[in-house]
Amino acid sequence: MEISILGCGWLGHSLGKNLVRKGHLVKGSTTTEEKLYELEKSGINPYRVLLNPEYTGDKDFLNSERIVINIPPPKDSGAIESFMASQLGSILSNVRNYSVSHVTFVSSTSVYPGLNREVFEADAREPEREVGRALLKAERMIMDDTSIASTIIRFGGLFGYDRIPGRFLAGKKGLKNGEAPVNLIHRDDCIEIIIRIIEQGVWGEVFNACADVHPTRKEFYTRAAEKAGLPLPEFDESSGLTYKIVNSDKLKSTINYQFQYPDPMEVI
Repeated sequence: MEISILGCGWLGHSLGKNLVRKGHLVKGSTTTEEKLYELEKSGINPYRVLLNPEYTGDKDFLNSERIVINIPPPKDSGAIESFMASQLGSILSNVRNYSVSHVTFVSSTSVYPGLNREVFEADAREPEREVGRALLKAERMIMDDTSIASTIIRFGGLFGYDRIPGRFLAGKKGLKNGEAPVNLIHRDDCIEIIIRIIEQGVWGEVFNACADVHPTRKEFYTRAAEKAGLPLPEFDESSGLTYKIVNSDKLKSTINYQFQYPDPMEVI
């Protein structure tokens, strides 16, 4: 199968290497010239693609059976939603000119507000953060495009390998929501989930993807800092509590999946 990965960063590059090992022809995009050689060494056909917000790059990159869209929301606050919508609009208008029939979009659990309960796929409405609103709008643009079949995967916080969670909050003081459950997922699980969805042909769906166990923010990041030998974070116990527990049962039952790392505390 010919698969294009739009965004070969920390997750996308590893996904591409795994797809190559499984015998797929993989095209991968990056924004920098320096990364092209790294992709090529991994057996990925490299392309330089920019989205500022219009698609700029070799259009042959889009000439694949499947495309995985794995682009992060822009960092500039105040224009995230409109900029990302323009990026997706440009991608989709170009995709229609080629043989792409299926799109997998990598989204995030930031589309959920803190409802202080377990959340399911239908609960994504009125996200509190601009990033969540931008991703939810992008999801809807993709799912509403009748020219393609698509599936959305909402990943929790990514960790694993050189993404060491002990660094994230080390030494910080007065942190809020210490008792809030965290929603995390190891990179290996992300990759296997994407591959199964593509190879099983699961389309027209939206899935949550988070590890089964949800330790508290205080438990997880304190343990992570300890293991990394870093200063421990300090939490404000008097602060209010806002949280969500992301339920991934739909994903597990649909693609018959068991998490390789169901408890983040065991793989810090």
